[in-house]
Amino acid sequence: MVAPNFGIEMVTSQSATLGQDWQAVGNALSSLCSHAVVALSFGYTWGVILQWLAVIAAIYLLVLDRTNWRTNLLTALLVPYLALQLPEPIFNFLRGNVGLWIAFIAVVIRLFFASQFPNVIHGDLELPGAFILLIVTAPKFLVNHRTGIWGEIVSVIIGAYLLVQHISQAGGCRPAFSEARGISHTIGIILLFVAPLYAIITIW
Repeated sequence: MVAPNFGIEMVTSQSATLGQDWQAVGNALSSLCSHAVVALSFGYTWGVILQWLAVIAAIYLLVLDRTNWRTNLLTALLVPYLALQLPEPIFNFLRGNVGLWIAFIAVVIRLFFASQFPNVIHGDLELPGAFILLIVTAPKFLVNHRTGIWGEIVSVIIGAYLLVQHISQAGGCRPAFSEARGISHTIGIILLFVAPLYAIITIW
């Protein structure tokens, strides 16, 4: 009688899944590089491209945390991070009348409809609403220094804190880079460093 080898099959399938994940990451990075080259040919700078990459990574982590891959990370820190890294045209657009109307509607809904839609208002829409309110109510002093050296340093600190928190909860660096659920979070958090570090190097 042949002894069952379920453990070996499980390890093999996990390794295959991990290999597929890293292959998908490689394909995504290759595609990203090709799109970056195209963007550079249209006159965009590396700073703008990396800033968009950081914003997409932050939004990706927020969406990921609202799905079945929910973590215990302090994702509320991604709200000020997005406010700091958001490209200037979009930031000014949201800070204008459009943002004021969105903030007004959000406050009205929270005041009068919180009991009818508690899961939506205190769940899925809580951080987006806080993001709009943060942009609209930010003092001019903070807005003027948003893209300066201090804003970039704060962005790096937020990314570092989230990375340390993620590695600690994953049980170390190896699980954070090897488990299927850890890879996506790790890569997303690492991408948060790219734009602010590039900006700091450029400013100095």
